[in-house]
Amino acid sequence: MGNNKEMTTPAIQQTNQIMSEMTHAAETLSKIGPAISVFGSARILPDSPYYAQSEKIGALLAKAGFTTIAGGGPGIMEAANKGAFEAGGTSIGLHIKLKTESKANPYLSINLPFQHFVSRKATFFMHSMAYIVLPGGFGTLDELFEALTLIQTGKVPTGPIILVGRTFWAGLHQWIVEQLQSNHLIHPLDPEIFFIEDDPVKVVAHMQRFYKDHPGIMSLQNNSPI
Repeated sequence: MGNNKEMTTPAIQQTNQIMSEMTHAAETLSKIGPAISVFGSARILPDSPYYAQSEKIGALLAKAGFTTIAGGGPGIMEAANKGAFEAGGTSIGLHIKLKTESKANPYLSINLPFQHFVSRKATFFMHSMAYIVLPGGFGTLDELFEALTLIQTGKVPTGPIILVGRTFWAGLHQWIVEQLQSNHLIHPLDPEIFFIEDDPVKVVAHMQRFYKDHPGIMSLQNNSPI
């Protein structure tokens, strides 16, 4: 006969760690105000025009009164955080601990380290009201399609998902419309919600207009039932 000690398995240990990370993040970010996530590759170098676009977007978001949430690492994430931080805004990094990204970038008002992707990703969507997506790899695509899925299923409030980088995104955007939407595999996409725009000024202006026209959505930001 075994003893009465509570059984612990690797899955239970991991679940406890994930819950702890999400709870800590929720407590830390409870008063950040209206926040927008910026997604994109860690591999984009500072001399890339995409880095410059991301940095400009972060700065404009800060000046418009939005908090910027990014992944906390290098590349596009660093650029968005840098723009927001240097413009005097709140710059948040949800930093995943990876061998290829050993430390967070230095442009963070709040640095939240994560061991687990699931708790990190949930934190993005629990605290963001819109999403700006620059070029990236599998991680960025995962975040993009998670945002689309959660909005289309009503698990988070509706908000803009803006793709930055027409050359990079045009083929995927066209495929989504021609294959997924035309074959009725997804709900029709609202062009006010999901579109491509390369001008950082227009990206942030759209955010301002959208939430001015939909003031009720902003109040739902931190009450998302995901």
